[in-house]
Amino acid sequence: MKCTQVAVLLLMQSVSALAGTTTATEATTHLYTVLPYLTQPRNTNGTLHAPPKLFANVSGSVDDEGTCQCSVYLPDTTFPVQKVEQLEIIATTLSKKFEAELSKVREYSKRIELYQQQILNLTIRVQHMEEGSISYTELDFQLLKVEISELEKLVTQLKPSLVGSNVIIEQIYLEITNLTILVNELESLDKNNVLAIRRQITSLQKRLKECEENANKTTVPPYFPPGTCIHRGLLNVSQPYVVKLNWRGFSYKYGSWGRDYSPSNPENEVYWVAPLNTDGRYLEYYRIYNSFDNLLLFKPTYESRITYGEGSGAALYNNYLYYHAYNSRYMVKHDIKRNTQVLRKELPGAAIGNRFSYAGVAWQDIDFAVDESGLWVIYSTENNVGNIVISKLNETTLDVLNTWQTRQYKPSVSNAFMLCGVLYATRPLNTKKEEIFYMYDTSTGQEDRISVIMDKKLDTIQSIDYNPTDQRLHVYNDGYLVSYDVTFQP
Repeated sequence: MKCTQVAVLLLMQSVSALAGTTTATEATTHLYTVLPYLTQPRNTNGTLHAPPKLFANVSGSVDDEGTCQCSVYLPDTTFPVQKVEQLEIIATTLSKKFEAELSKVREYSKRIELYQQQILNLTIRVQHMEEGSISYTELDFQLLKVEISELEKLVTQLKPSLVGSNVIIEQIYLEITNLTILVNELESLDKNNVLAIRRQITSLQKRLKECEENANKTTVPPYFPPGTCIHRGLLNVSQPYVVKLNWRGFSYKYGSWGRDYSPSNPENEVYWVAPLNTDGRYLEYYRIYNSFDNLLLFKPTYESRITYGEGSGAALYNNYLYYHAYNSRYMVKHDIKRNTQVLRKELPGAAIGNRFSYAGVAWQDIDFAVDESGLWVIYSTENNVGNIVISKLNETTLDVLNTWQTRQYKPSVSNAFMLCGVLYATRPLNTKKEEIFYMYDTSTGQEDRISVIMDKKLDTIQSIDYNPTDQRLHVYNDGYLVSYDVTFQP
C-alpha cells in the first residue's frame, strides 16, 4: 500500500509539471479533468476510447528501514511554446511578402494593359502610313554615303576660302562626321529608310549652300591710311607669305628683317635683313635692299659689318639701325648709309645676359620696335621681377621719354611688337600655330587678353617687326623671311 501511494504521488507530480507550462486557469481546469481517471476508468458503449494511461503497477522493494523504493519513467511531455511562437512569426512574415508580391503583380498587370494600348496606337499609325502617301522604302546606304562624302569635300574646300573665324564651318563639319557614324550604325541595324536622315542631309546641303554664297561675297576690309591710328586696334592677320630664305642660309635660324619706316618719306622702300651668327647671339652682318624685288632677287644695295650686336631685337627706323650692343646695357644707333655708329646709350635698369629673354629665343633681352608714333624698346628689369617693361625713346638722343611696367612675365611670351602705341605679345600653341594673346595700351595703361591665331611655317618665331607703311608683320621664322597682312577693327 505504501508503494502504491508513492506511485500515485509521482504521477501527480508529473501531472503538475505538465500543467505548469500553461496559464494558471488552464492548469486548474486540466487538473480537475485528469483527476477522475485516477479513481476509475470511463466506460462507454460502442467503441472504447481509452483515456490517457496516467498510472501503472511498478515493482518495488523495501529497504531495511521500511522505505519503499521503485523506478518510475517520466516521459518528456512539456509543450513546445517557443517553437509555436517562431512559427507564428514566420507565418506573419510570409503573409507580408505575399501581399507585396501580389501588389507587384497588380502593378505589372496595369502596365501591360498600358503597353498593349500603346502598341495598338502604334499599329494604327503604321497602318495609316501604309495606306496614306507617306511611305518608307529600303534605304540605299551607299548613295547616302556618297552624298555625305560630297558634303565633307565641300566643307574641306570651303575652309581655306573664309577669312577669320571658321566656327560655323567647323560645326557643320562635325555634324557631317556624326551623320556618317549614324548612317553606319543604321546600316548595321536597320535596312529601312529613316526620314530624319533625309531631312538632316537636306538641311546640311542648304546650310552649305548658304556658306558658299557668303564665302563668294568677298568682304573687303576697311581701308585705313598708312601711318594712321584711326582704327580700334588689331583684328586679325592673314595667312603667312614666305618671302625667301635669309641670304646666309638655313643654318642661320636667328635674326630679324623688315622694312624701314620713315615718317617723312613713307613710300621709300628700304628693307633690311640681319641674320645672327650660328650661335644665335652675335649680330655681325646685315644687308640693305632698296626694293622688294631686289630682296627677292638677292640683289642688296650693300652689305655691312658691325662689331657687335646681340640678339634678334634690331629694328630699322628712318635710315638708322637700332640694336643692342653685345654683353652690355647699351643701345646703339647705326647709320646704314655711312655704316657708322652714331650714338651709344645705356638703357637704365635693363636685365641682360639672357636673364629675361623671350621663351624659346635666347639673347633677346632688349627688343627694339617701331610703330606709327616712333621708336620703342621692349625689355625687362629686376625691379619689375621679369615682367615686360615698355619705354618710348627719342630716336635722336635715345633718351627714355616714358616707361610703362606691365604684369606680363617676359619669358612666358615668344615675342612682341608695337602697333599704334599698343604692345602685342605672342605665345606658341603648337609647332604650326602662334597666338597673339596679350595687349597693353600705353595711352590708357590698360592690359587685356585677346586671341588672334597666326599660322607659321616652322616651329620658332625669332622676331616680329611691324611696319606702318605696308601695315604688315615681318617675321623671322627659323631662317625664313615671312610676312603677314594686318586687319584692323573699324
